[in-house]
Amino acid sequence: MRDDDTTSNVSRNRPFQDVLNVNLERRGLLKGGLALAATSLFAPSAMASAMEYQLRDKYGKYGKSGRGLMNFTPVAIADGTGPVPAISPEYDYDIILPWGDPIEPSAPAFNWPPSAEDQARQLGIGHDGMWFFPILHRGSHRFGWDEDRENNPWRGRALAFGQGNDHGVLCLNHEFGGNDHVLGKPAPESLEDVRVSQHAHGVSVVEIKKSRRDGRWKPVESELARRIHVNTPMDVSGPAAGHPLLQTPNGNVVLGTVNNCANGYTPWGTYVTCEENFHGYFGSTDAAWSASESQARYGFSQSGFGYGWHLYDKRFDLGDADYRNEENRFGWVVEIDPFDPTQTPVKRTALGRFKHEGATVHVDDQGRVVVYSGDDERFEYIYKFVSADSWRAMRARGESPLDHGTLYVARFNDDGTGTWLELSMNVPALAARFSDMGELLVNTRIAADIVGATPMDRPEWITVGADDQVYCALTNNSRRTVADAANPLAPNADGHIIRWSETHGFGGQYFAWNIFLIAEDTHGADDEDTFSDPDGLWADPDGRLFIQTDGGQKKDLNNQMLVADIMTGELRRLFTGVTDCEITGITVTPDRRTMFINVQHPGDGDPSATNFPVPNGVPDGVTIPRDATVVITRKDGGVIGS
Repeated sequence: MRDDDTTSNVSRNRPFQDVLNVNLERRGLLKGGLALAATSLFAPSAMASAMEYQLRDKYGKYGKSGRGLMNFTPVAIADGTGPVPAISPEYDYDIILPWGDPIEPSAPAFNWPPSAEDQARQLGIGHDGMWFFPILHRGSHRFGWDEDRENNPWRGRALAFGQGNDHGVLCLNHEFGGNDHVLGKPAPESLEDVRVSQHAHGVSVVEIKKSRRDGRWKPVESELARRIHVNTPMDVSGPAAGHPLLQTPNGNVVLGTVNNCANGYTPWGTYVTCEENFHGYFGSTDAAWSASESQARYGFSQSGFGYGWHLYDKRFDLGDADYRNEENRFGWVVEIDPFDPTQTPVKRTALGRFKHEGATVHVDDQGRVVVYSGDDERFEYIYKFVSADSWRAMRARGESPLDHGTLYVARFNDDGTGTWLELSMNVPALAARFSDMGELLVNTRIAADIVGATPMDRPEWITVGADDQVYCALTNNSRRTVADAANPLAPNADGHIIRWSETHGFGGQYFAWNIFLIAEDTHGADDEDTFSDPDGLWADPDGRLFIQTDGGQKKDLNNQMLVADIMTGELRRLFTGVTDCEITGITVTPDRRTMFINVQHPGDGDPSATNFPVPNGVPDGVTIPRDATVVITRKDGGVIGS
């Protein structure tokens, strides 16, 4: 995501930095890698060795051959700069699905700047989170989606004749796109301009297939292809559905999703997309307007991010009485069925309202879905939702597992333990503050303030590793004010990755945490694995952690994707992007021999910085840089990351 240079948390909850200071004093950090605490709450080295043996024995990917998890040549620092991407010499990449291309061949071709009508049938801008849903063969249940593979729908099942590895549905988020980039001017001048910008946001659902002729992935004609954007009708479910705080005086229907950052997927085969910096699209034409307590807590302001939507679309005017509460309809997790274009997307309010970076869905040993999500802003919180029952049982009763359950927020303690604090009307302090659960969920941030959650350094993507630990990227926080030699994270300019183990199962209320990696530790003069600002994360079943970055990298590097061995902490750079871009979004085919990632805002939209995705940065008559998806394969056909 783009750096949101705001801080909305004015609570006096104890900063994570204070907790971390205490913890770091009691342990040594292994440079650039695994950091284990000198306390019984963390796994001692013997336990770590046992876990490493179990992982290697279970997946058989390394150990017997004497080879490590990663056997590719890292991209050198000298090669990771400039207007074109770079990749390890053992790998190839291809570029597909740039902003403005048609979502299927019959849709309008790219033309800049686009019309609102065309943009509604073209790929959006700001490529971010995504997921690949394999098509095994038509006519099978949900096109072959395997509900028996709960946490990984593909693990443990051979896909005959390569089915699902060369054909699928890609759900792709579109986070943001500035007016200069999308419209070619600094501000909209009409409702048509606003509609162009609105239709460039949201989600693309694209059926893609690998060509037998040239081996390239391409979109195909499909009844599944569609755009979901700011003006798409939405359903609302869960405790806040129908709540007065989600109703407007003029009774307009619920429309749209915006600033779609990271994502998740469910074991029943649906996609979840997350609304992050939704506040920036609102503003007010009323000079006397001032933010309410709730609006201020979410960062609403007179002009927002400068999109100017409120000037021509009153739905986004905070001062328009007819649209009071419209802003409360954003900030949710939205569920989309990639295989049913007739189904209206659903905003699942039980997961809370905040600036969701993602929604990582895991299944615990009781069959319940556990959804982890970070609130991506300085000094914000990490959340967990646990469904009320097994997802299979709930769906058999006609209930959504994402509508019924308990929402928690994390508190990190000095001793390496942590507590998931319940956010419900069962908590006396919350019952005294809110009239019902709907009001609480609309004001999830305020509820988290009240129970004493720990403010974090921009919690972003979350993933569950092969070691059953949960990993969270904390991108940075330049506003930390306490700095000394013993505390490298104040200010936290480069970010770190925290991880935790749920001590009584994923649905429990307690966890033990430690620091996996501090980015600042990789900035020595000879460190080829240097990186800053971790953002996107994905853990594979073999023990690798893929790390994507969004921020100023050291040594003039472009933003990048690295691979880490979660047992040893070894890091290798697999891919670097282009000038002034972000590397984000990550998904794989079932055999993990094809990976899709995204290059977002190449050149920050400036054609003098890069013409990506034009090959070699050479213009072909279209000079505006365009966000695009990158297809990564190993030259020997191996598993990505190996």
